[in-house]
Parts: sequence; C-alpha cells; structure tokens
Amino acid sequence: MSGRLTVLLVDDHAVVREGYRRLLQDRGRIAVVGEAANAVDAHRLFCRLAPSVVVMDIALPGVSGIEGVRRIIAHDPGARVLMFSMHDESIFVRRALDAGALGYVTKASAPQVLIEAIDVVAAGRRFLSPDIAQALALQPLGGEAKQAALSSREFEVLHLLVEGRTVSDIARQLGLNPKTVFNHQSTIKQKLDVETPTQLLRAAMRLGLMPPI
Repeated sequence: MSGRLTVLLVDDHAVVREGYRRLLQDRGRIAVVGEAANAVDAHRLFCRLAPSVVVMDIALPGVSGIEGVRRIIAHDPGARVLMFSMHDESIFVRRALDAGALGYVTKASAPQVLIEAIDVVAAGRRFLSPDIAQALALQPLGGEAKQAALSSREFEVLHLLVEGRTVSDIARQLGLNPKTVFNHQSTIKQKLDVETPTQLLRAAMRLGLMPPI
C-alpha cells in the first residue's frame, strides 16, 4: 500500500510503546501520531487524531482493549483497529473481531508481520497472524459453543471478575449500574453452569481467560 499511514499505539508499557514506535517509524511511511496507556485515553486520542490505524493491546489497566475497540467503533464504525497482544487464545481473537477489530497479531510475531498487518488493516481488509489463524482452525467445537454463549458485555464483565474486581469496580469502569453488573454476573454463571467463585475461575481457565493455577 502506498502513501503515509498514521498510527495510534495503545499499550500500558511506555518502554514497549517506544520500541514499536521506532520499529514503525523506521519504515519511513508510517507515522505514530499518538500513544495511550489505557482504553479511555485511546478513545479520546482517536476522536482527536483520527489515525489511519489503531494498534491496540488487550491487557490494559481498567477496561480491556476489547472494550476499547467497542468504544472506538461506536464512535466511528469505519475505524480500523489492529489488536496486537500476547494473548493467542482463540476466545480473545473472536471477541476482538466481534467488537470490530479488523486484525489480530500476537507479540510473538516477527516485526515484518506487524508492518504487513498495518498495511492490510489500513486498506480495510482483515489480517490474522499465522499462529492466530492456526489457533482458530484448531479451536474445539465445545469450547467455541461456551464462548459464543457469552455476549460481548458478559465477556468483558467475566474478564474483570477473574481479575478480582468487585461489582462496584466493574460498574464504575464500564459506566454501568452495579445492579446491571450483578445481573450480568448471574447470567454468566448460569451460562457457564457454575455457582461458586472457584468454579467461575476454573471455567475462565478452560476458556483461556487466565492460565491454569
């Protein structure tokens, strides 16, 4: 793809952002016009800068990068977001794509893969790094059924619950009423067929939301 691309980098580690900014700008035709450490700042900068592509991590403080994608897409349905994450589990990939991301690349990928992904996503086409494409192809059908049972909002609530956040914390971070979050929590437990916090954690492990203890 010809022409100069503008990129917004979203990652909570300043050193990581600096490394990727240098990698991208060394190509000469990619300009990193903004950096954010969380989803709230990412949304604010996107609205102000209107970059060609947003390169977004999933593991962000507060709301996740997936929720960040949803908010950006709600503001601009034509926004082009590329997820760039250490998570290679298919549940994260599917939720990111469902939220509106056009591409997903793992941080284990070679630098050239990230460059190619930005070009493809900037052109409005979907891009998955090879390891992610393989993970989706090998996804067990039973696990996928469990994943699909949760709505995007329920997935976000579950993600925060397994991080140890309280209902009040989640309500504040997602801009919801605590009663709504409590109802989501009840629905999640029903859909995953669990009752106790321990069973919820085990279900989250099976879905790839957290590593086994």
